[in-house]
Amino acid sequence: MTINRFGTMLGLAALLASTFLVVSAAAESKVRIVRLSDVEGAVQIERAVGEGMEKAFLNLPVVEGSRLKTGKAGRAEIEFEDSSTLRIGPNSELTFTHLALGDDGQKLNAVQLISGTAYANFHQKKGDQFQLTFAQESIAVPNAAHFRAVLDDSNHAKVAVFKGTVSASGPSGKFEVAEKHCATISLANADPAKKDAFVVAKNFEQDPLDGWDRQQNDYHERYASAAGSSFSSPYGYGVSDLNYYGNFMTVPGYGYGWQPFFADASWSPFMDGAWAWYPGAGYMWVSGYPWGWMPYYYGNWAQVPGYGWMWQPGNWNNWSGVARVVSPSATALVPKPPLSGHQTVLVGKGLTANPVMASGKLTINPGSAGLGVPRGSVNHLNHVAKTMERNPRPVVVAMQPPVQASNSGFSPGSAGHGGPWATSRMSAPSHTAAPSGGSHK
Repeated sequence: MTINRFGTMLGLAALLASTFLVVSAAAESKVRIVRLSDVEGAVQIERAVGEGMEKAFLNLPVVEGSRLKTGKAGRAEIEFEDSSTLRIGPNSELTFTHLALGDDGQKLNAVQLISGTAYANFHQKKGDQFQLTFAQESIAVPNAAHFRAVLDDSNHAKVAVFKGTVSASGPSGKFEVAEKHCATISLANADPAKKDAFVVAKNFEQDPLDGWDRQQNDYHERYASAAGSSFSSPYGYGVSDLNYYGNFMTVPGYGYGWQPFFADASWSPFMDGAWAWYPGAGYMWVSGYPWGWMPYYYGNWAQVPGYGWMWQPGNWNNWSGVARVVSPSATALVPKPPLSGHQTVLVGKGLTANPVMASGKLTINPGSAGLGVPRGSVNHLNHVAKTMERNPRPVVVAMQPPVQASNSGFSPGSAGHGGPWATSRMSAPSHTAAPSGGSHK
């Protein structure tokens, strides 16, 4: 992959011209775009652009034909429109063979697990379909379900269902795996006439990655909504990050909007990110911020006197590959995609790939807008933000360690141990009207 880095922002513009807008194929056809919502360690992606595998980054759009591959310590999460998730652990590879809309608007998802471990947490809605294939076997999810699939080195596949029921079919036969049950499938000898083609059993062995999967689910569940917020959206992907990393507010004259924590008057939502090329859609803006999904493809950004940049939700019917900006100041930096080429163009600090987390200290700087803060790693992030508002200086906070890979402590279907990080509980941020006098002066 060829990358050009711009040391400065891409120029000034008063308004977004029509050339800035990239209308999603999902608005005009049956093509869909989902989100690479978490990247830890060594992860590669092929974005179906014919240039092979490249380094994967948080917030890259995932389209049909995309392929993900993790290294020895790599992990990745993909978030679908309804907040369903698909996660892969280390040394895993999968391909998105089908991401489309049916004739009645139902979402059709088909993924092939080539190697390794995948966790699926599917929030099925009427007509939606989710299918996971491996070797010649196929797993269909008729209703909401949470399950794990593992391809090991002994020509066996193992499926464990934490919640719901899944249906399996293939050369080994057709069978169902119920909640708190598991199936072991022989891939080398998949003759349904033989007793060892597949075995379904009650309970299942714990996997070292179960704790990681649970903490990610806990994060999304905890921050799917927040007390006092009236935000509503037909989409669920990215909402948990909005609630963790920022605050909804009502500003007179501008209405209801959202701001990230730690965004001072010098901050712009287009300071850090990249332009990534996608066939059929052109260049899309990819934000480097951990919350940077929904605010860049729906609604619009506005500069609010006394408050700084604020995202205004809306425009849900059209995907925009370039964020909309309304009423920018004369000196505002607004996004302008490259006019030609297929290179990935980095802006500011570019894109981020989180390292495998460890406990320790983290310094949060004014104007960082959450850049460099792994999701769920800091207790009461909203309280830290209020401290910085009172005294705009760097704040050093303790990061909570992630759940370590272990075969103990997991109960199928449990809600976990109090949040994304095993050692502490977190509370969702409060969402209030804008503070008197503004948060940015």
